[in-house]
Order: sequence, then C-alpha cells, then structure tokens
Amino acid sequence: MKKNYSYIGISLVVLLFGIWAVPEIVKRFQKSDLVEAGHVPAFSLTDQNNKTITDKDYLGKVYIVEFFFSTCPTICPKMNQNMLLLQKEFYGNPEFGIASITINPAYDTPQVLKAHAGQLGVKHYNWHMLTGEQDYILKLAREGFTMYAGKNKEVAGGFEHSGLFALIDKEGNIRCRKDPYGNPIKYYDGLEDSGVKAIKEDIKKLLDE
Repeated sequence: MKKNYSYIGISLVVLLFGIWAVPEIVKRFQKSDLVEAGHVPAFSLTDQNNKTITDKDYLGKVYIVEFFFSTCPTICPKMNQNMLLLQKEFYGNPEFGIASITINPAYDTPQVLKAHAGQLGVKHYNWHMLTGEQDYILKLAREGFTMYAGKNKEVAGGFEHSGLFALIDKEGNIRCRKDPYGNPIKYYDGLEDSGVKAIKEDIKKLLDE
C-alpha cells in the first residue's frame, strides 16, 4: 500500500504551524503587564470640526489624553511636538487616538482649534482637539483625571497645567507601567524623551491586547 507522502507532508506543516500559532494567538488576547489606574471619566466635548466627541467614541481604541491651550507659551509647544511624534509612529492605525483638551475654551473655539491643528500638522483622523465649558473642563482635569489645571494671572499665558499624558486602553481604563519600586506611575511625562519613549512602548502593548 502506497503512502500518501504529500498528504503527510501537508499534515506536518499544518501541525507545526498550529504549534507555533496557538501561543501567538493566545498572547494576542492576553493582558499586558501594564496596570489599571482607574477608569477614564465620562466626558462630552466639541472637537475642531464642531463635532460632539465623548469618551464612548474612543472605546475600542488606545488613546492619549492631554490638557493644553493653543496660546500656551511654555510647555505646550514641547508637548505638541512629542504628540506629533506619537502621531507619526501610529499614523493610519484606526485603533489609535488622541484627545487634546483645551483649558482655555473661551479663546479656543472649534474654529481656533481647527486652525491650530492645521498649523501643527494634525493628520490622524482620531486626533480630536476638544473644547467646551471652562468650569466643566477644569473639573474634568482636576477631579476626573486628577491632573492639575487652572487659571493663574501671574504666569505666562494666564493658565497653568501639568505636562502629563494619560494612556487609555480599548475598554476605557487608564493604564500605566510601574516605577522601579513597583508603584504605578499613573501618567507619563509628556515633556521628556524618556516619557515619550515609555508611552510609545506601552501604546504598542495595549494595541496588541
């Protein structure tokens, strides 16, 4: 009786592929080593295209949240440049997004933010520059994200805020890595190269979850 060596060969290939593929498939749906640091607070704001954007619009996406304002003369330009680096890294990926929330909405109308986005080079369709009511946004920053933001007539630009980036996973959880002592860092430094490098690495981990 002749053996069907072609059939045996194909079977071996399928078996070997299965042995390799199963761990990879399992890995694809496993949680990374990033910890959960709370759930993103609910929000509803207006973007540069005059469209209402809520936290629900970002479900299914890995995204970054920052607080800024278009006329900021201090840390915002550096934050903008670092965010552009992240846009470049994940450009075209529909599962990636950015939420840039202004803390000076009286000036930063949708029209102003659209012009600002054009000047910066915002191209990713999931990068929304968001505006709304002043008190609502400051409460969102301080109480929702526990990031400092507020008016201060004594500082350049009249407002001050942190230079931090929040990383949100596809399910709306704030995610982060741990520091060398095992403590969650919660947010990433949006001003330093080390912070940008770290969040870039961790965005990739969350995209693979």
